[in-house]
Amino acid sequence: MTLLDSTAEALPLGGPDLPQRRRLVTDLPGPRSAALLARKADAVPAGVGHTVPVAAVAAGGGVVVDADGNSLIDLGSGIAVTTVGNAHPTVAAAVATQAAQFTHTCFMISPYESYIAVAEALNRLTPGDFAKKSALFNSGAEAVENAIKIARKHTGRQAVVAFDHGYHGRTNLTMALTAKSMPYKSGFGPFAPEVYRAPMSYPFRDGLCGPDAAARAISQLEKQIGADSLAAVIIEPIQGEGGFVVPADGFLPAIAQWCRANGVVFIADEVQTGFARTGHMFASEIFGIEPDLIATAKGIAGGLPLAAVTGRSDIMDASHAGGLGGTYGGNPIACAAALAAIDVFENDGVIERAQQIGALLTRRLTALQASDPRIGDVRGHGAMIAAEFVDPETKEPDAALTAAVAREAIAQGVIVLTCGTYGNVIRFLPPLSISDELLDEGLDIVQAALAVA
Repeated sequence: MTLLDSTAEALPLGGPDLPQRRRLVTDLPGPRSAALLARKADAVPAGVGHTVPVAAVAAGGGVVVDADGNSLIDLGSGIAVTTVGNAHPTVAAAVATQAAQFTHTCFMISPYESYIAVAEALNRLTPGDFAKKSALFNSGAEAVENAIKIARKHTGRQAVVAFDHGYHGRTNLTMALTAKSMPYKSGFGPFAPEVYRAPMSYPFRDGLCGPDAAARAISQLEKQIGADSLAAVIIEPIQGEGGFVVPADGFLPAIAQWCRANGVVFIADEVQTGFARTGHMFASEIFGIEPDLIATAKGIAGGLPLAAVTGRSDIMDASHAGGLGGTYGGNPIACAAALAAIDVFENDGVIERAQQIGALLTRRLTALQASDPRIGDVRGHGAMIAAEFVDPETKEPDAALTAAVAREAIAQGVIVLTCGTYGNVIRFLPPLSISDELLDEGLDIVQAALAVA
């Protein structure tokens, strides 16, 4: 008998009708979750870790329910994936309809309309009033890797620049682009060549204005690589795993302008920031930039695996026929989910809701910061806000405190995620379907966890 067999009669339905409350009936993990985690230890490699010790059986609104009946407040959205909410009715209905029609043909064999419709929507929604095309893939890392392929083919150059604190994925090339060693890169080399790193604008730590930070980075690009060798610069407009680092005003426009002047493809990695997460459809809009290529994934399809590269038509058309694609890229079920999610983003006030959530998060966290100097910085946009924890005297990163706060919050039924190059940031990524009441309660728990840490 499996865990699902043993709990089938009690399994709740997910989606927004799930009771929206925090409820702990056992310590975490409860016995059923513990049994599943024991099976995981036997069947799944140790390298596949987990953050919260539960066996999820339902989710929706702002909660995740486990096999023991515990209901946890979700401030992570599966790392910014379930932006429109878990099991959103519009998305779920579209998935069910498509699954009953056909689940796969491979777009490269027998094309279908939904792939084209997703591409058309992305071409319309992404920043830039110029002709665009889109190609669909499976994951953020795959989108990033294909963006680099396209840029190299278009320019005939090889070198690529990523930035300090950046995260771009777990494939060999995207590990090379990623800055943080543990746990993403350590022991997995050698990595793809011709990847270089430039200093990021990190106002809390470098104290530089945007133009000065950009001048520092551009000087390094010119002296250490040379524009004539450089195919692309790739950057997250707001860094994700690196600590929700928001660059100073003027930094991104200066980098983009330098790229344009030197024939270098400017790639925005909007895998985490895209699709209303920051209170804008794309974070590039916040900084007034129009990337040549944009990589997207995560929130695009309401929880189903889908990713895309969207960009200038002349750049996207650089590849020869057959040079782009993949067996599952643009799977019809994922495309149906994406079209449904995009409809929600555009018509259900989701962007405005992200702005409201951002205001609540910022107000609560800055108030907490004013009374507790261990919070060195509060930053972000929309429903993508972070608190950086430091030694109050030296401002040095305090990873131990961060881990203790997260551990206690999770034990009390609030899912929070840590991040940052130094492991000292808690990131808040609630689904945009969460209520103010649940969000406030979740922040109360985080505040209480900080008080006892």
